[in-house]
Amino acid sequence: MHGGDAGRALRRLPLKPLRNLPFWSGLWALAVLVVIVACLVPPPPLPALPENGDKAEHFIAYLLLSASAVQLFRPGRPVWTAGLALVALGIGIEVAQGTLTATRSADPYDVLANTLGVAAGLATALTPLRDLLLRLQPRA
Repeated sequence: MHGGDAGRALRRLPLKPLRNLPFWSGLWALAVLVVIVACLVPPPPLPALPENGDKAEHFIAYLLLSASAVQLFRPGRPVWTAGLALVALGIGIEVAQGTLTATRSADPYDVLANTLGVAAGLATALTPLRDLLLRLQPRA
């Protein structure tokens, strides 16, 4: 591949040109995996939350996942695709909780909280925070 060809190929990748891209993308994938596992394993013995009291947890988890996606994925279609995938993940987890576990139940309000969290996280793409990781990486 020639120098110009390599530059064009890099611009087509859906990820931002971060210096430690394997680290950052791996960390994001790990965060997604942690959310999946935390939502499907039996809940820890904690005091009962008020009805719908866990919605803030859902909102914050998906806010952090989608705001992280804004840092990782290029603007436009790549970041919107990541956001839609996170919404689909939230729906899939709720379906799995209702059908595959005996200790969890599906809740459409969890899906709503997840989706609102994704929207809030994606909104960081409209702020100067959208390129925070790019600005923090050392200059070459």
